[in-house]
Amino acid sequence: MHKKEQLEFLKWEFGVFFHFGIRTFYEGHKDWDMKEMPLDGFNPTSLDCNQWMEVIKEAGAKYAVLVCKHHDGFANWPSKYTDYSVANTPWKEGKGDVVREYVDACRKHGIKVGLYYSPAEFGSKDKDDKDYDEYFINQISELLTNYGKVDYLWFDGCGSEHHKYDTERIVKVIRGLQPGILIFNMWDPDTRWVGNESGYAHMPNDIVVNSLSFSVFTEVEESLDSDKFLPVECDFRMRRYNWFYSANDEDTVKSLDELIGIYYYSIGRGANILINIGPDRRGLLPDKDSNRLIEWCSFIREAFSKPLSVDFEKDGNVYVSSFEKPVLINHVILKEDVERLNTVKSFSIRAYPYEFGPPVTVYSGKTIGNKTICLFPAFYTNKIETVIEDSAGEEKIVEMSTYFIK
Repeated sequence: MHKKEQLEFLKWEFGVFFHFGIRTFYEGHKDWDMKEMPLDGFNPTSLDCNQWMEVIKEAGAKYAVLVCKHHDGFANWPSKYTDYSVANTPWKEGKGDVVREYVDACRKHGIKVGLYYSPAEFGSKDKDDKDYDEYFINQISELLTNYGKVDYLWFDGCGSEHHKYDTERIVKVIRGLQPGILIFNMWDPDTRWVGNESGYAHMPNDIVVNSLSFSVFTEVEESLDSDKFLPVECDFRMRRYNWFYSANDEDTVKSLDELIGIYYYSIGRGANILINIGPDRRGLLPDKDSNRLIEWCSFIREAFSKPLSVDFEKDGNVYVSSFEKPVLINHVILKEDVERLNTVKSFSIRAYPYEFGPPVTVYSGKTIGNKTICLFPAFYTNKIETVIEDSAGEEKIVEMSTYFIK
């Protein structure tokens, strides 16, 4: 019911989104504003995708996703199927290829390769469905043929609400060209969108679902043919309002406190994080965004580097950690064997007062799944236990670690 690549995706946990293209050079544009952005504006004279990778690798990211073509139709590679591409810009006298430089940098730094492609673009609603599908398939084939192994293909449903795609043919082409690829959220998905662009996963956060959130333009979910194993991804911006770089919103870079909160609501609820940073007009990651990313990830890494305990024993539906002497605890991390398809439906964490008396419930939860981080007020205890109260089958908890984090 699941693929090995989907289980690997859960281990990635943390990726970085790069919105970069023609819109980087035209301040103030918004999605679907239909404003012209002439090709002579695109000229990232200091483009350095290795700098991008050095920053995100230091932060601990395992994968990246580059916008290859956004809704405006601009191709970040020299596509044979459009004149609106890097091939007709001043950058490198039309001989440059952002996708190539990005893919090469990913591989050099050991980062999984993700490519974003917007199926819909300006004017696509006015074109014949079959002709547009041909154009779409031709461009996707270029991306999946010319750049070696691609780990992740990220489709954006925004703008495709009323277009009928030849999904069977599209999926056949993609799977034929890249058999091990993961597809985000559309047609034959391997992962799914959380349903917002703020980084917050829901609770419960089931990994097996029968419908998908499709687009920011509609609240109607797309029904699936059957229940499917689909890990969740939470995409969000480092800056408050813009996906692409803006010279006017540096003061909206998220605070460390907000980013820590997002971590608890995303990875802490078993989802992956995909945080966006827009490379600037030089073609480099802005300093403030880069420094905040590293600061955030360093804090998380340090906070969870020293567990009080990792050992536990199972007694029926109860998992117990004991301590030689009382300790102060305010976090428990739980992980379930997700190959059993998230059997836990509800659980509680109970701590024993260090002197005597029955246990006190310090946390009540629902999904455990790939990971859940349980945060509660500090409790001084010599024994803590996780009680599985409801499950769809025989659960298997593979991690129960405890922490005190200031």
